[in-house]
Amino acid sequence: MSHVVSMLVEFVKENWEILDLLLVVLGLVVYVAASHSPSQRRHPSAAIAWVMGILLVPYLALPLYLAFGSRKVSVSRTFPASEGPSVSAAVAYPTMARSLQLGVAMGLPDPAAYDNLAIHQDGRQALQALRRIIREASSTLDISTFLIGRDVLGDEIVARLTARARDGVRVRLLIDGIGIYLGGLPDFRALRAAGVEVLRFVPPFNSPKRGRTNLRNHRKMVIADGKALWCGGRNLAAEYFEGDPRLFVRHSPWIDLSFDLQGELVAQAVAQFEMDWAFAKNLELPERPVRTEITGSAGAVPALAQLVDSGPDRPDDTIFNLLVSACFTSQRRILAVTPYFVPEPSLLTALMLAARRGIRVDLVLPERSNHRLADFVRHRALRDLVEAGARVWLHPRMVHAKAVLVDDELALIGSANLDGRSLFLNYEMMVAFYDRAAVLAFADWADARQRECSHYPYRRPGILRELSEGLLLWLAFQL
Repeated sequence: MSHVVSMLVEFVKENWEILDLLLVVLGLVVYVAASHSPSQRRHPSAAIAWVMGILLVPYLALPLYLAFGSRKVSVSRTFPASEGPSVSAAVAYPTMARSLQLGVAMGLPDPAAYDNLAIHQDGRQALQALRRIIREASSTLDISTFLIGRDVLGDEIVARLTARARDGVRVRLLIDGIGIYLGGLPDFRALRAAGVEVLRFVPPFNSPKRGRTNLRNHRKMVIADGKALWCGGRNLAAEYFEGDPRLFVRHSPWIDLSFDLQGELVAQAVAQFEMDWAFAKNLELPERPVRTEITGSAGAVPALAQLVDSGPDRPDDTIFNLLVSACFTSQRRILAVTPYFVPEPSLLTALMLAARRGIRVDLVLPERSNHRLADFVRHRALRDLVEAGARVWLHPRMVHAKAVLVDDELALIGSANLDGRSLFLNYEMMVAFYDRAAVLAFADWADARQRECSHYPYRRPGILRELSEGLLLWLAFQL
């Protein structure tokens, strides 16, 4: 055996150039074959980065591409055709109508009625609503989250889920395979011992989904009995609510946005959770609901909302497409709140063009987020926005909320940030509200945060700064 190994080593030493060339050719063939699908389209700089990596360091780049390079999973689905909104509705409410029309084309579920919408003004209200929904569940409790903190809030949630499972409620917890480590590894043994079904979404070290390790589940929702939905941007950790008084160093809790509601819309969240659960268990995915005709009138905007899921299981980049479309149909105002702003160039261009044609474009960000690299590279896009006439606002606290409001016709609220990872790689979920009262209520929340901000200090960058931003954008935010 040792003789054979010695011969192989000697052969590699004598023919390493040929082997290197063969590996480069193999890597390029794999890249071209994997990128053939239109749904795998990438930004040109990302494609250049992968090709250059395969050419220069194939022994490193090819394994990385096989582990992290796939952006879409193979999901073969057709969506029944449906008529779009009526012409009169399109004239009276162009942003709403075009968003609905685009949703039809992308196979999104039809808008559905909802009631008892409660927008949580702060972490205290969000926690009260979360406790109530967990407490009032009588048969099923489904939770999807990116992480659970090993802190006062995470410990409380684990205890509450354990108690509900012992009460006979079927409790299912879906947590991301990477996020599970970021929160501090909660006590899953106690949960499972009580009967809670705990499932990790694509664990990084033993994932059955080859090439999917880089695709994370960032969706957040709590569903009770298939009738009540708690949703938004909050993970189940103390900083997203009221902080942890047990910590020696006290930090202000983050500003975030969540809501809860009831009604027909909850069925869409249930269907989404079932699909995510089946995918994580490597089971056959259930079919999406058959759609029905969408109607509208010029007299009044119906009190409807629509779940907008985005991610590798969708052939289209649904949230990104809706954002770009809304920028072009807006007539008065675009107000966006996000913790990280590293937009894809076409989204940045759409926002700039909206500002240049007189639309009031406001962007609310934290002065300092929890991701310093994103804070460093965001300035290039922020300078372009300010030069186009948009207004950028910086909040003194960490803002983790995700909201985009367009005119009085559309509010997108949920888990997606305005960066490439959220819009093109993660499994994300937003809820599109079309009811004017709901849109205005979310706008009031965002306006209150804006009034707490200061203006972005626009400065022309030096050559070193501009080169550093460009290099980091290319290396860290395109792959």
